[in-house]
Amino acid sequence: MKELFTKYKSVIRFVVLFLGTYLLLSICYAIYLKTSVSGNYSPDFVTNLVAKQSSAVLETFGFYAVLQPDSLEQGMLLTIDNHYTVNIVEGCNSISVIILFVAFIIAFAENFKKTFLFLFAGAVLIYIVNLLRIAILVVALYKFPQYENILHSVVFPGIIYSMVFILWMVWVRMLKPNSAK
Repeated sequence: MKELFTKYKSVIRFVVLFLGTYLLLSICYAIYLKTSVSGNYSPDFVTNLVAKQSSAVLETFGFYAVLQPDSLEQGMLLTIDNHYTVNIVEGCNSISVIILFVAFIIAFAENFKKTFLFLFAGAVLIYIVNLLRIAILVVALYKFPQYENILHSVVFPGIIYSMVFILWMVWVRMLKPNSAK
């Protein structure tokens, strides 16, 4: 048994770091969501911020956007050009995706500075891409409501998860030269 642990030490290290980081951050996020219910923001501060910033992106591109809290579904109703299009809920704020990204990067962590800088840059990039993704999704749903299922369930989740995958590949390639030493 000891030989197996020795032989697969790097794999075990990756799995333990990945799962440990993912579980720890997910628990912290769940606690944040639970405590944010009593706050001034509906549904929570980050989702509220994402909704406001997505609305601002839409207005930058010439759409008239209006936000209002949705007390029934704990989200933010986003209306463009006087037509209801989407309800931005907690799952739209990219935090869960950022947690997944962070867990992978930490599982392959190298030195602190390099890892921290990549985590910060990657999280910011994922957040910005998510804002653009929401804005484009809103316009796509406004223009092509008949494609709601495929746009919301396949195309736009594919954008954010592809972004994370590309960042993971960049991280692994950044580590590769150092692994050969």
